[in-house]
Amino acid sequence: MTETQIPSIFSMRTSVAQVEEGDVLAPKFDADGLIPVVTTDAHSGELLMHGYMNAEALQKTIEQGEACYWSRSRKCLWHKGATSGLTQKVVELRIDDDQDAVWLRVEVAGNGASCHVGYRSCFYRSVPIGHSNDAPLTLSYEESEKTFDPREVYGDAPNPTKL
Repeated sequence: MTETQIPSIFSMRTSVAQVEEGDVLAPKFDADGLIPVVTTDAHSGELLMHGYMNAEALQKTIEQGEACYWSRSRKCLWHKGATSGLTQKVVELRIDDDQDAVWLRVEVAGNGASCHVGYRSCFYRSVPIGHSNDAPLTLSYEESEKTFDPREVYGDAPNPTKL
């Protein structure tokens, strides 16, 4: 499937009423062919990660019932957990009012981790609020230990995320 092809399970966007009040899936992908996705734990509601899907990733997620994303850094389809075994079984997939953002509620296989760094959530640090001087900010760790060792799961391969 090329990036310009729209899967037949998606409807064409014909009107604001159809998109906002209709009963057909007509996702709006951005200029790069992507739609943002937030992923939460289906039981606790904890925010696990934020990612992106292209049309193929959204279609595969719907068809397979496991989360697939588009890796912007690697420029390829990414079936979450294919390497680590920490797949995300989709319990519910929601789309927002103007159909340009997706929310996945998932159950994570294995030890429940969703972060490639080894933490349960990709949001394992917090930023101090009310900072007003010119010194660099110091982040606070909200998770005290990693759920798994990324070197044991992924090997010594370089981190696929670009800086």
